[in-house]
Amino acid sequence: MKSSLITHRRLQLVLTAASLLIAGTIACSASRSASSPANNNANAIISQPQAQPNLPNSQEPTKCTLTLAGAPDINGLRLGMTPDEVLAVFPGSKDDSEVRNFLSRPPSQLGMSELLIRPAKYESKEKFAGINQVTFTLLDGRVSGITAGYNGPEYAHVDQFVAKFLAGKNLPPLEQWEGYAGMDNQLIVLKCSEVEIRVFAGGEGGKLNYVLIKDLLADKKLKERRDKARAAAKATPTP
Repeated sequence: MKSSLITHRRLQLVLTAASLLIAGTIACSASRSASSPANNNANAIISQPQAQPNLPNSQEPTKCTLTLAGAPDINGLRLGMTPDEVLAVFPGSKDDSEVRNFLSRPPSQLGMSELLIRPAKYESKEKFAGINQVTFTLLDGRVSGITAGYNGPEYAHVDQFVAKFLAGKNLPPLEQWEGYAGMDNQLIVLKCSEVEIRVFAGGEGGKLNYVLIKDLLADKKLKERRDKARAAAKATPTP
């Protein structure tokens, strides 16, 4: 009985020693595996942040490079025209007392003058159907701005008016136009290198709709003249 108990205890010691040996072997193997170059590289790859692709800023507007040479016309009316060239588009306008009144006015000291045409009064009225008047600003006898006033229709959003105006014209798409702050639904602007275009939709029945085409080079010249005139006025002593 005593011999059997001793044998049993020896067997337990052998099994315990074997278990400790196996556990130590597994721990060493795991330690070597964790410190191996392959695993270190894998951990480095996993922990390294993914490089983000350089995407273009879709919000950055494309700059319009439209020059005076490429400026659109309004039924044959263009920037840079002389008064005689404008009147030739409206047969009979030279004999109009209202037109003669505008033409008789001398230009301002800065070289500015103005001309107003009502197309419905002349033979070309069908060509200008929908336009009730055209106002021209001139600098040094050349058209620097054209504002065409329309008598409708009424648009829910100015974009609809712009889309109609763009038809058949080589102009930047609507996406490149900018809404006017506080009047986004009514006024939209395209500002280019040498030309600015404004389109407005408003009034009951659209009676205040207009399109303005402006010569920015003439605007710059006029501003320089104004600044020079102000500077000269300040330099002149008051008697």
